[in-house]
Amino acid sequence: KNTHSMVFTSIFNSSCRFDEEFKYILLPVSYSLVFVVGFVLNAAALWLFLKMRPWNPTTVFMFHLALTDFLYVLSLPTLIYYYANRSHWPFGVAACKAVRFLFYANLYCSILFLTCISVHRYLGICHPIKALTLVKSRHAHLVSGMVWAVVTICLVPNLIFVTTSRRDNDTLCHDTTSQEAFEEYVDYSSVVMVLLFGVPFLVIVLCYCLMARALCRPRQGVSAGQRGAASRQKSIKLIVVVLVVFAVSFVPFHITRTIYYTSRVLDLNCEFLNIVNFTYKITRPLASINSCIDPILYFLAGDHYRSKLMSALTGKRQTTSSQTALKSILKDSVCVCKIVQVLI
Repeated sequence: KNTHSMVFTSIFNSSCRFDEEFKYILLPVSYSLVFVVGFVLNAAALWLFLKMRPWNPTTVFMFHLALTDFLYVLSLPTLIYYYANRSHWPFGVAACKAVRFLFYANLYCSILFLTCISVHRYLGICHPIKALTLVKSRHAHLVSGMVWAVVTICLVPNLIFVTTSRRDNDTLCHDTTSQEAFEEYVDYSSVVMVLLFGVPFLVIVLCYCLMARALCRPRQGVSAGQRGAASRQKSIKLIVVVLVVFAVSFVPFHITRTIYYTSRVLDLNCEFLNIVNFTYKITRPLASINSCIDPILYFLAGDHYRSKLMSALTGKRQTTSSQTALKSILKDSVCVCKIVQVLI
């Protein structure tokens, strides 16, 4: 085999060679696709959101979600070059730290903004009047600012841990850290995973369970006709898209990364380590695909997003009012027990 196809990795008291030839094809191709699709969709989304003033709370969260996706895809060309050049990083330590930081910032900002969107949708369905009168766009801006701040603070240690090293004539940009600090990095990343992935995921599951229960409770004075069915479909689409993002991007990545880190710390069998390493590296690009799936959420479940997109494409103006917003939220409160059957 080509000597470049094997990455020598010291794993504490033993040594193991990882056969990573696959990643020199998988990662450049997958990151290139994510870059092209994610750049176009998120640039278009940001442009459209800026034309949708005034914003409601959901639009605020979706704008910040599109922004974090867009910033991340801008960093992908350096990674495409890095893996296409067989793990040689010519851009320096600072750029390496920045690129790795942007990956995790996008990952956890996306999770938290999807959580915010889900909580707001839950309020719209279960407490429609309160959601309309008490939850304002300025509150959404404040929460979004808190999300950016929390993620940045939690990822400061990541900037310290991430570094470069030399291998033969190549410079490696580590996704984790140096071998000496690996155990400390695993402890740190485990805490971050619980706080920024585990807790938000439980909140989302709880919100969707409460939404399903609320939709099953009959309410008087609300028509259950075609508008109610359309509102039910909109809520189901939101649930489906968010759960797809978690099922495809976030859950597999965190599971395989946990197994990979644990296996390295426990110094397990080298053959098993190669299998775990292969599985983990495959889920890395999956964790980036959320940048391409999120724009689907805006189109399917975003308030007024589809109509604004159509009006932008056709050049026709469409007006909205608080009365329209009230009707939209009241639609979301229509309770149809068949949602449980649809979800099952």
